[in-house]
Amino acid sequence: MSVEAIKKSCVGCGACEEVCPGGLIRISGGKAVIDRPELCWGCASCIKECPNGALRLYISPDAGGLGGRLGATQAGEKIKWTAYLADGREVVVVTDSRESNKY
Repeated sequence: MSVEAIKKSCVGCGACEEVCPGGLIRISGGKAVIDRPELCWGCASCIKECPNGALRLYISPDAGGLGGRLGATQAGEKIKWTAYLADGREVVVVTDSRESNKY
């Protein structure tokens, strides 16, 4: 798994840097930078914490095709997950953050 930073959406708040359990994200030049994306665990902590949806998790080919990404935005207790598929489609799923670590 790996994460990409969407530079035009990043405001450099550092929320992603604080929650990354692998210490893979840093703020440089006011933007999130992932120096070693191949080391990403795919936990999605940074994606859930980003207030601007500036981070996206690459979706494996068997789940969404080559080039697919998964992003999230949080509004209160709801997390809106958007899968940006390689063919241009977007699929949205809304979850309750209070239930996110239940299973």
